[in-house]
Amino acid sequence: MQPWQRPAQGLCLRCALRAPTTLTGRSFSGSAHQNRARITALNRPLDQLNFDWAGGRKGKNDQKKGKDLKPWKTQGTGTKIRKVTHVTFDERFQSALLESSDVVRKELEQTKTELALWDNFFTSIVQACKSSLIDDGDEAHFGQRFTLRRTFGKMGREGIVDYLRRQYRNHKLDTAFSSTATKTDSLADFRYPAEWYPVARSMQRKIHLHVGPTNSGKTYHALQRLEKAKSGFYGGPLRLLAHEIYSRLNKKGISCALITGDEVRVPESGPVKVYSNTVEMVPIGQEVEVGVIDEIQMIADPHRGWAWTRAVLGCQAQELHLCGEERAVPLIRRLVSLMGDTLEIHNYKRLNPLKTMASSLKGDIRRLEKGDCIVAFSRVGIHSLKQEIEKTTGRRAAIVYGSLPAEIRAQQADLFNDPNNDYDFLVASDAIGMGLNLSCKRIIFESVIKRLPTGIQRLSISEVKQIGGRAGRYRSAAQSSNSTNVNEKENVGLVTCLDEADLPYIRAAMMAEAEPLDAAGILPLDSVIDSYSNMFPPDTPFGYIYQRLERVSRTDSPFFMCKIQDTEATFGLLDNIQGLNVIDKMVFMSAPLRATDPVMARVIKAFAECVGQQKSGRLLDIPELDLEILDKPVSGDDKEYLRSLEALHRSLILYLWLGYRFGGVFTDRTLATHAKEMAEVKMDRTLTEFSANSKLRKQALRKKRIKGAKDKFLANTEPTGVTDTISDIPELEDTLSDEDNLEAEYADSVLKGNRVRVPVPSAQHASVAIP
Repeated sequence: MQPWQRPAQGLCLRCALRAPTTLTGRSFSGSAHQNRARITALNRPLDQLNFDWAGGRKGKNDQKKGKDLKPWKTQGTGTKIRKVTHVTFDERFQSALLESSDVVRKELEQTKTELALWDNFFTSIVQACKSSLIDDGDEAHFGQRFTLRRTFGKMGREGIVDYLRRQYRNHKLDTAFSSTATKTDSLADFRYPAEWYPVARSMQRKIHLHVGPTNSGKTYHALQRLEKAKSGFYGGPLRLLAHEIYSRLNKKGISCALITGDEVRVPESGPVKVYSNTVEMVPIGQEVEVGVIDEIQMIADPHRGWAWTRAVLGCQAQELHLCGEERAVPLIRRLVSLMGDTLEIHNYKRLNPLKTMASSLKGDIRRLEKGDCIVAFSRVGIHSLKQEIEKTTGRRAAIVYGSLPAEIRAQQADLFNDPNNDYDFLVASDAIGMGLNLSCKRIIFESVIKRLPTGIQRLSISEVKQIGGRAGRYRSAAQSSNSTNVNEKENVGLVTCLDEADLPYIRAAMMAEAEPLDAAGILPLDSVIDSYSNMFPPDTPFGYIYQRLERVSRTDSPFFMCKIQDTEATFGLLDNIQGLNVIDKMVFMSAPLRATDPVMARVIKAFAECVGQQKSGRLLDIPELDLEILDKPVSGDDKEYLRSLEALHRSLILYLWLGYRFGGVFTDRTLATHAKEMAEVKMDRTLTEFSANSKLRKQALRKKRIKGAKDKFLANTEPTGVTDTISDIPELEDTLSDEDNLEAEYADSVLKGNRVRVPVPSAQHASVAIP
């Protein structure tokens, strides 16, 4: 039992004789700042239980009396321990379950057969809720109990009602199709995925495995070989990485095409030599000389691992380079032996040293230094932390999190990396773990706890090492090998945290070795799913067919079945659309969508209706797309404005993605690309021009006006005979302050072609000459 889980009650004999343990000074659910953000921002069904994030759940009587339940109480020794208030969660859950049962039962056909079938089903549900994995050993029942309780915690009674409807439908269909189970389930044998790719298996491939920590140059050396190849491909986990490799190779004169799910760029001059892809788009049907697959440890990802397995087993590359963490070595050895290939392992060391600091920031944001990156794990917490930092320090903070477009994340990282502006800090999520080059001195964990759909979870060792490895000024392998006078002491990366309670775990995680990977993810081929669905009547819900296929599938070590994200919500949408065949539904299942988001759910349904009912797929004919948000003025104070832009951007990404699969339906790819770029511009302005600090906000607006007036002035002025100055522009007469006059004086001198040295607010001195 962990110290933070220990209740304030009598000790058993074992605990009484246990050696004393130093107790943490805060709750398990996160730091004080994160708790404040949760209290004010989160609106979840658990709030109905009067849960106090800082110190347990409050009873109704305590609320009426105005009692303040403190999260801690002190024993005689003065040690703080967690105060636990009894809450009848089980009683609330049981009551909600019975009420949900009555709701669903009233919806059924009131026949004896139907009601008897329901009673048998609900009896099994009740039995599952009473089960215990330790006492009964029934994993299926225990898993159902866990899912029900988690659903109630996340969605309340309505969530249980939806769950019971789906499960009863599956139970009813299982009963109807029990006689044909043996014939249909024979197609669910996925024990030998290596046999799915006979062409690749017939080749004698040479596999190079490049392993090492973050910033060790492993990917750089693999790309060096790709640049020399006559043909090849790169497969990465992010569009951002695919864009980076595409730009890098074309700058070196290598003909490279970009192929991601929503974008295709093929050079017009000459044949394509190299393809840069997201890993899902790796061309496994094309024989090449060299292939590079990045972040190979993601082969064990529970949702996307199938794409790495497909690329490793199926690509027809004479020489395949895999780059990633050392924990992937045992699994890759097994896969290589299954395919009959040869393996060579290359080990790399970090280019700059990495250390864990001896102390934390003690919760004091004023201890932040220029170049610090603070890592948090919720969108609300990130925005709150950014506001608190800017108010406290008076300096700007860039921001990066997963739901921001890749282009905006890269722009925010560039603002942070540029030493000649006032962006001293970066507030980010675990999205910085890959795909961004950051020049940060310290990585500071705001918390080691993150909230997932399955509940609260502590960061794994690999996650701590991946994020912490971003500390230290970014230096490529080429820069490291060419540099002879590098001051390693100045380039030491430092890792710490905001609260002292998290430091022991971070220190232990940074020193520990992550557990080796033991299985690779797979998904059944589309042809198998199509054949399996043909075994059922045409009106059988596709959600039931796919879930049954998952349930009866057989896999063998070292493979496991991946879970497609948001499957239940997506099935609920697609099964109600007339005209979609199985292949169409599988395309939507593979799309980058979030069916649990209400806004995205409406968009997905509209897109699916365009395909199934042959409606117009022109961008302006789909009212569910909130294109009107692009006409509204930029607002940095309204968080819903930024959220709406993010939702629109995701919808446009989905439109472009579907446009390459249903080209005859979604025809406005050019217009969608333009709208996507407009949304990115507005998001960039929202993040850069607005700040919680009024002084910083005014400075940003002044700089915007000066730049706009300067650009307009230069556009309307002949290159020769310039006599006007920036200060003469009417738009700036009422906006220039003393600092702005310095910038205007500097700009005037630049326009006149002089070399000047005048103080500028963003830097101590500047020297520029315009020929």
